[in-house]
Amino acid sequence: MTSRSLSDYPLGGYLEALRSSTPLVHCITNYVAMNSTANILLAAGASPAMLHAVEEVADFTAIAGALSINIGTISSTWADAMLVAAKTAHLQDIPWVLDPVAVGATRFRQTLCAELLTYQPTVIRGNASEILALGGLAGQGRGVDATASTQDAFTGAIALAQRHGCVVAMTGLEDFVTNGHHHYRLTGGHALMPKVTTLGCGLSALVAGFVASNRERPFEASIAALACFALAGSRAGEHATGPGSFQVALLDALYQLTPNDLSTFAQLEAVHAV
Repeated sequence: MTSRSLSDYPLGGYLEALRSSTPLVHCITNYVAMNSTANILLAAGASPAMLHAVEEVADFTAIAGALSINIGTISSTWADAMLVAAKTAHLQDIPWVLDPVAVGATRFRQTLCAELLTYQPTVIRGNASEILALGGLAGQGRGVDATASTQDAFTGAIALAQRHGCVVAMTGLEDFVTNGHHHYRLTGGHALMPKVTTLGCGLSALVAGFVASNRERPFEASIAALACFALAGSRAGEHATGPGSFQVALLDALYQLTPNDLSTFAQLEAVHAV
């Protein structure tokens, strides 16, 4: 996996590429997240599709720009569909993102994620507890919430990226993105973000959209997606009075964000040693 300095290519260029290409993002996500995920993709400039029938996921994955798999409300039939979709993406070189929601909570989730990892996701996006659990480094998380700090999981994220040859995007109070060799820390967002359900699910799909539009640069595209979300969250928080108004303001902020905004105001720094 190659990596270029972000200074060689303006961060806003990744958002510009997303909006100019309007990639189709195939989302196999949870019941709670479908509507909000679709709206996040639309607001940013991508095109969402929510399909999970095992009979059609292979055909649809093959025509999508990227695939996003979120295991939040899995069942046996949905698990089968996820495996078929991930296999299709792997065989046809279609980028895909794994969101291992609460992977540490049950054996079913752990077994499914172990199988999904054999199809080499382009990006793994999760919170610190999920990243640690996925790497086999820690015990169970509390539902979908993070019970480990981002700092504690830096080493685990790097090891996971190296083991699977992918990008790991770990999100929390601050975000950390690594391809196993190069690492960036991102700040921003707002304190109301954890008060609105499914924002992380939507972010995983947004990462898929950015990677679909910037296939040669999945590491940098993932950073751009997280920076875009964090900046939009910061701006939404300036106007929101609570979780309800924040959710609306976030969609507006994503829609109004310009490539120049992203290049100018994103808060990120390279991490040279962990």
